[in-house]
Amino acid sequence: MSNFPFSDSGFAAAFDAIQEHMGRVLRGAGVPAALRATPQAYFPPVNVGVSGDSIEVVAFVPGMEPDALNVSIEKRLLTISGERKAPELPENARYYARERAEGRYMRVIELPADADPDNVQARYTDGCLAISIKRKESAKPRVVTVQ
Repeated sequence: MSNFPFSDSGFAAAFDAIQEHMGRVLRGAGVPAALRATPQAYFPPVNVGVSGDSIEVVAFVPGMEPDALNVSIEKRLLTISGERKAPELPENARYYARERAEGRYMRVIELPADADPDNVQARYTDGCLAISIKRKESAKPRVVTVQ
């Protein structure tokens, strides 16, 4: 994962801790964990970053087959969706604890205005779906020669 342009900052860790705490408080009050009104476990966690010429998104979806992942871009919205199925138990077996979420999920990420929806690559490796969206040439900084 070292080839993805994300830095680990104290701010991100603090923000995650606050979000987790608020989720516990709101769940205790009967309010959904997120505005999505669906259990948070159905939404894969993502990292989003920007490099000089692309927007990089990594979704963490371990145990999925690449053909079970759906990625689309429409009107500056990147959508990652699919369905996670629970492994089959042997006959006459039953769960007494289930911590892994299953079911349909969808994650929608708003992209910056300079994202080029015609220049996208996605690859799935070791449980990580890495999506690279090139930035439009017109949005890249230019050096102007002074005469």
